[in-house]
Amino acid sequence: MRLCKKSWWHLLLVLTVALGSLWMVLLVLQLDTSLPLDLIHSHSWLEYKDHDFGPESICNCSAIQQGDQEALQEAKLLTITKHFRKTIQIPDEYYINQTQDCRQFKSKRKYITLPLSKEEEEFALAYSIVVHHKVQNFERLLRAIYAPQNIYCVHVDKKSQPSVQAAIESIVSCFPNVFMVSQAVSMVYAGWPRVQADLNCMADLYKASAEWKYFINLCGQDFPLKTNLEMVRMLRSLKGGNSMETEDMPAGKKWRITMVHKIVNGTIKSTGKSKSQPPFNLPIKSGNAYIVVTRGYVRSVLEDTRIQALIEWSKDTYSPDEFLWATIQRIPGVPGSTRPHPKYDQTDINAIARLVKWWWHEGSQDSAVYPECQGSHVRSICVYGAGDLQWLLENHHLFANKFDTYSDPIPVFCLEKYLRQKALAKSEAEDFFWSP
Repeated sequence: MRLCKKSWWHLLLVLTVALGSLWMVLLVLQLDTSLPLDLIHSHSWLEYKDHDFGPESICNCSAIQQGDQEALQEAKLLTITKHFRKTIQIPDEYYINQTQDCRQFKSKRKYITLPLSKEEEEFALAYSIVVHHKVQNFERLLRAIYAPQNIYCVHVDKKSQPSVQAAIESIVSCFPNVFMVSQAVSMVYAGWPRVQADLNCMADLYKASAEWKYFINLCGQDFPLKTNLEMVRMLRSLKGGNSMETEDMPAGKKWRITMVHKIVNGTIKSTGKSKSQPPFNLPIKSGNAYIVVTRGYVRSVLEDTRIQALIEWSKDTYSPDEFLWATIQRIPGVPGSTRPHPKYDQTDINAIARLVKWWWHEGSQDSAVYPECQGSHVRSICVYGAGDLQWLLENHHLFANKFDTYSDPIPVFCLEKYLRQKALAKSEAEDFFWSP
């Protein structure tokens, strides 16, 4: 009898070891069959090398981050050369072709397909990403923020070029936790559809998973300033609060919410008619399109009758994304909200959602909010250049806007390398990733 019991335990032990070995083999095969096991354990296969990038890889990112003037001048001169501007352009068809083999695509692009820490694994994030062009921007953004425990909803403007739609759909199809929004809309600058795109993703994300803790909305020209682990720790420190710009409405913007607007031939225009007062006498606050909010906040947006009434009231205003979320944040009872008193006002600089340089706040004087843009401007917003990198990394925000890899990929290139190196170094220090 004792011999039978020992044989049984021996068989169980053998089966356990065999199944464990099979599990490890399957994980390795899922990523890249050519990678030796010791390389996988070392993380080095996930490190970015210069040959993983385009012509921007000749730049000295370490020197650029330190504000070295010679390195910055070299980067600036590089961006205006004809050869550089030609070779940084990646056609949409490239992504369509590369994603025919998803395993190879993820391996070649060095996506992180297992959680880098237990802490991150247990604190999933939900993302809405609104895109209308520049597929390369989108793919590099997705790669920078991708983690298998997170969930991502992608909204592509219905008016986008067919090649953009096809390329993004191809990329999305390679990931089980990334999906296209169930109902896309045609975007209109400063119109309601910009809000509707995020609302549709909010609803899809809320239904898709009950595991995520915070919702972050992005556009295709955003890029992270923090690793996923850093974001998780910053969000934990909010202790259930939300973070976004929310202030009293400036007098110069009140026309946006007091006059009725309509979309005519793809452009929003005033009808000259006055709007009714907001429902429930809600105080309308000023903010911006980008927010960091709890799952409870999202639930309120989808279910709270006061917010539903506010949403309907907002549909014929100008640029509703720049007041709706900020107003909801000050409604009593909304999870993570604050009271509408001015003492609770929060600027975009103090919030963690998004770092943006507006040209009217730039300057070299002490009274300026931030230093001058070192790139270019689009709609009064700085499109960052290499010279902005040092300043960007000094700030506490999770993301920054705007970046354009089609005109100057150097800031994104340097941020990618910096964030990946930091993420892997922290993971190896905690000895979690790929531990047997």
